[in-house]
Amino acid sequence: MDLYNELETKIQELEVSIKSLRKTGHNYAVAERDYKVLLRQEVLKLRDEGQAIGVISLICYGIPSVAEARFKRDTAEAIYKANQEAINSIKLQLRLLEGQIQREYGSQISQ
Repeated sequence: MDLYNELETKIQELEVSIKSLRKTGHNYAVAERDYKVLLRQEVLKLRDEGQAIGVISLICYGIPSVAEARFKRDTAEAIYKANQEAINSIKLQLRLLEGQIQREYGSQISQ
């Protein structure tokens, strides 16, 4: 019966991770949007100031507010991807548990 309890626990963990993925996915999307909007604003501002087009992107990446927005975007993406990997890990653990349950209880039925 311990295997069934462990299986139930893993199912609950999976549900929590999926809910967390929704939240971190939203956070990632918001951070991406904020970064792109800020980057666009800075690019247009530099272009209006007469900055050479070829160096605008290099200059923009060094602007502290743009760098901070990019950092937040990258951090949100890393957390989102880590949540995806956690879900995949839990799914694998569930499959292993299900296989173990099949072996143990399947062998008891055939005896």
